[in-house]
Amino acid sequence: MVFGATLAAVACASARAGVDLSVLDKSMAGPRAQVLVLGSVHLSGMKELQPGALDPVLERLAAFKPDVITIEGISGEGCDLLARHPAVYPPDNIEPFCANPDAARKATGLDVPSAIAEVNRTLAQWPERPTAAQRRHLAALFLAANDSSSAVVQWWQLPEAERHAGDGLDDALVALLARRGSRNNESDQIAARLAVRLGLQRVHPIDDHTGDNVTVADETAYADAIRKAWEAGRVKAKPMRDREEELKKAGDMLALYRYINSPEVLRAVVDADFGAAMREPSPQHYGQFYVAGWETRNLRMVSNIRAAFRERPGARVLSIVGSSHKPWFDDLLGRMQGVDIVDAEKTLGGR
Repeated sequence: MVFGATLAAVACASARAGVDLSVLDKSMAGPRAQVLVLGSVHLSGMKELQPGALDPVLERLAAFKPDVITIEGISGEGCDLLARHPAVYPPDNIEPFCANPDAARKATGLDVPSAIAEVNRTLAQWPERPTAAQRRHLAALFLAANDSSSAVVQWWQLPEAERHAGDGLDDALVALLARRGSRNNESDQIAARLAVRLGLQRVHPIDDHTGDNVTVADETAYADAIRKAWEAGRVKAKPMRDREEELKKAGDMLALYRYINSPEVLRAVVDADFGAAMREPSPQHYGQFYVAGWETRNLRMVSNIRAAFRERPGARVLSIVGSSHKPWFDDLLGRMQGVDIVDAEKTLGGR
């Protein structure tokens, strides 16, 4: 278990509060959930990614046989919340994370909350062998719900001849879905493609930026302090970053994913970023602001992962997330009842 809390550690921590939560885990009946956290590079920054380069990674992940896949994206519900509170969450900060759902609303007549409710109703009655029309309709609903990666899952399960307008999809939405196939994005090129391979109907966006919008009086001083902290940590991290770049340029994606999911590399990432921030010496303790925002984000992301398999005891869950999140995810998910953390490095064929 990489960075995951052992039951003994949890028992020790909870015992200090007078409650040993490990008793719940030890006495549970029924199957245990298996959760694999895959630390990922952000593929959007890899213009040189060749077709098929990810196939060895997909093969290893398919062998794990997840029945729930989560991605580092904000859900439609989350984006709708942010949009309704522009004074709290500035639109310029949110725009990179949330697509504009107006085109899908125009095509379907559904706003985001209505579309989410309709997606849930549709999936609750989903047939074992859906028709092409049903898949097109569900793809349209996912787009209206601002869940484009799940829309892609439906679109890619259609035969080529059935990928056309109709059943809620107009020409603009068809063009949008067609463009997704050429985008380098781990949510699509790994998560959505894997969901299609395994016959899953969706992926689950679990990102959350409601808790990491740190408020400081002097934003320039804060940014300078964090930048200096990163510079201080950069020297130790340089060999690791250099090796990562070598693997990217070589196009060996399986070796790259094994490398970035190894414990020693994850330790270096944590120390160079968050460790450096905690050592940051400003009188205002800006580094602690930064880490607190990061940890709040991870806590909310992990709660969304837990919700994704809340009603599925014994689920096999794959969470694909930027590698800097992985230590927090492993630790926090490893503290939950009936949850076992799967070793990502072993799954990828390492060690």
